Amino acid sequence: MNVYSNKQRWKRVLLVAAAVIVVATLWYSNDIAQRIRVEEQTKVRLWSEAIVQRAALVGYTQQLFEELGAEERHKADRLADAYRLINNPPRGMDLTFITDYLWSNKTIPVLIFDESDELLYRVNVDRGVDLDSLKSAMRAANAPIVFNDVGHTIYWSESLRFSELKDVMQDLIDSFISETVLNSASVPVVMTDSTRTAVVHFQRVDSAAVADPARLEVLLADMASANDPIAVDLPGEGRQYIYFADSIVLTQLRYYPLVQLVLIAVFALVSYLIFSSFRRAEQDQVWVGMAKETAHQLGTPLSSLMAWVGLLEAEGVRTDYLGEMNRDIVRLNTVVDRFSKIGSKPILKEHDVVAVVRDTAEYMQPRVSKNVEMVFDAPAASIESALSPPLFSWVLENLIRNAVDAMDGEGTITLAVLQAESGVLVTVSDTGPGIPKSKRKEIFQPGYTTKARGWGLGLSLCKRIIEEYHGGRIEVGDSVSGTSFMLSLM
Repeated sequence: MNVYSNKQRWKRVLLVAAAVIVVATLWYSNDIAQRIRVEEQTKVRLWSEAIVQRAALVGYTQQLFEELGAEERHKADRLADAYRLINNPPRGMDLTFITDYLWSNKTIPVLIFDESDELLYRVNVDRGVDLDSLKSAMRAANAPIVFNDVGHTIYWSESLRFSELKDVMQDLIDSFISETVLNSASVPVVMTDSTRTAVVHFQRVDSAAVADPARLEVLLADMASANDPIAVDLPGEGRQYIYFADSIVLTQLRYYPLVQLVLIAVFALVSYLIFSSFRRAEQDQVWVGMAKETAHQLGTPLSSLMAWVGLLEAEGVRTDYLGEMNRDIVRLNTVVDRFSKIGSKPILKEHDVVAVVRDTAEYMQPRVSKNVEMVFDAPAASIESALSPPLFSWVLENLIRNAVDAMDGEGTITLAVLQAESGVLVTVSDTGPGIPKSKRKEIFQPGYTTKARGWGLGLSLCKRIIEEYHGGRIEVGDSVSGTSFMLSLM
């Protein structure tokens, strides 16, 4: 079973499942946001209609108050005329009606002082009122009427009802702004004057943006692009514009799923990296333990083989046979040395790379198919580099065996060594079918294999030995035919 393929298949399944979850979450959140937006827009539309209707009511009330004020003003003027007639009546005129008219005054405040500026009468004026201030206000509003024959002075002003009407009108305007425009809105609101540059009132908006003209212009433009501003005409204030936008809650809800998914993704990535490092460390410990145990188990039969070879030499067995046996025993010692070095930092020393590659090629030549030709291409001079010969030779052996399998036991394997600008470059090339570019990164993953039987650890082990132990680099190079592995050493 191809472990790497199964892992890749599960990765794709999990990726598709994650994509479905993300799309479903975004769709559902967007659906909720749209429904809330529709409901909020309905409320805002009703709110804007209420503003227009209330503004029209305020305007109508102002017109009514102006008419009532004109009537009250007319009454005040008639009352002043009545006092003037009493002060200087035409000859033969009956003043009974005029006197009754004066005494029927129930709304217009009147103060009458004698020649010593002492108060004689007060009409429609409370006793707790400051008379000096009231007299000054009356004198400023209307010229007092003086009775020259008796020295009396009459002060008067607009009616109490008219003053109350003005106060009510101002309260109505304030109520319109505070209750209808501001308190009734759950959205950011900015109310400007007719020039659309001076802010009269605002709520749920950053005060710094309101204070900065440049930021205010951008803010009003954004609000206007979302909703048309409402124009209202207020008595004494002129035309004003009300800008509004979507509520902060709706805006946050629109971006909350994205933020949430990003946080979840970051958390999942960090957790994955942490647990992967733990799992990798555990796997490394298992492999190191197995390697060292293998080296330990091989030690006993290897010692026995060495003893048997010595016994055979004493018995006079053919030396060529014994030479090959000794060579395999040396190779077994090398294998034991390799396994014992796994998990520990190897000691790198300067060695002749050409000699190490040549020795490996000479050892592997009689141990591969007779239909495989081994070609060694290297300069005559030595090329030095810091390496561990047993581990580096292990890499070359794995690459040669893979090449033999890829060529089905028939073809040419070329090993080359050359001095490059960045260090030493060793290439192992074959004439097999080659590796597709889409698979060149996958082949170094643990578990990847194209064989019916195999662990898929050879190239992964090669990558670790070259890159982690030797600080070099291994990669698949471009080749016209076959496969070419390039090993770079510093």
